[in-house]
Amino acid sequence: MQRNFILTDVMKTGYHVDLEEFIGMHSIKDQSFDCTGEYYTLHDYDLDSYDRRFAIIDTRLDNARLKDNQEFNQELKRRCDLLHSQGFVFIKSNPWESIENFENIAEIYGIYPIIDIEHILWTGDVSWFWFFMYRKHLKQNFTFDHTDKKYDFLYLNKQARSHRKLLYEKIKPLLTNSLYTYWEENNKLPAEYELPWAQNYPKTGKDQDLYEKPYNDTKYNLISETNDNNSDVFMTEKIWKPIIAQQIFVVHGNYLYLQKLREIGFKTFGSYFDETYDLEKDSYKRIDAICKLCKDLLGKNWKDMYLQTIALRQHNYDTFFNKEKLQEQINKTLITFLEFADSSQVSS
Repeated sequence: MQRNFILTDVMKTGYHVDLEEFIGMHSIKDQSFDCTGEYYTLHDYDLDSYDRRFAIIDTRLDNARLKDNQEFNQELKRRCDLLHSQGFVFIKSNPWESIENFENIAEIYGIYPIIDIEHILWTGDVSWFWFFMYRKHLKQNFTFDHTDKKYDFLYLNKQARSHRKLLYEKIKPLLTNSLYTYWEENNKLPAEYELPWAQNYPKTGKDQDLYEKPYNDTKYNLISETNDNNSDVFMTEKIWKPIIAQQIFVVHGNYLYLQKLREIGFKTFGSYFDETYDLEKDSYKRIDAICKLCKDLLGKNWKDMYLQTIALRQHNYDTFFNKEKLQEQINKTLITFLEFADSSQVSS
């Protein structure tokens, strides 16, 4: 058994409890992880007894508020220098964002806090939002009912993104009988479909909440994910909500998004409608294929499709709440850190 120690927030500016719960869900048989978010309790640990030592630096955009704080930056450098001398390797952490978003934020705003030190990035892939939604909704009792539908699509767009704008402009003629939001045009859901506990829906903080009514009253969920590039697939709460709701979905996301979803144990609807849009590398052509599919779906018997897909949708729900399946993805994330630490030790 190899022992790992993780200081989960060097400056305690972030969300170290969430990180510790994520790490604590692992099932790597030959590894143990001890965590603390308290820098000033490091003396309580026999650090020399650990095979690896990690220090996590919170790099969310929120930390831009500290960029001009000289005292903070000096203390960060002091701590990192001391930790490095004690054999710690560093993780710059923002699993709420994809690698593409992280790089875009860095280019536009910079990454704070600024510290020049060898590190590995912890950005979003498939494990973070799965973990977060699993933890949030595991013990909730929902009442989803797909027997009666008033509307065609549930199509939610909040944060303005260029690929979302492209799809929205093309798909809009098909949305005459749909529930959809597009905040850039101040299009929001009717009040009865908003979260009852957040009628004035905030820009941040409620995206992972789940309310049954909009899912019960719509036939299909058209998901416009955070990214649509051809790099690493990034899955957010946008896919997990219809899976929890057992709703049929179409995904406007990364190239091979659906393939990745199947690889990690879920099923998609390729036996019931055309999902070849997922194989289209060209993002513009992918949008065209999604629009064609959505037009075709309007002509299908949705009741028959829900009857035919009961087992598939139940499988996805069960897979989402299968702790062992989630642990497989958490393990993959943590193993990248272990491998980075081992390669750093070899190179040093």
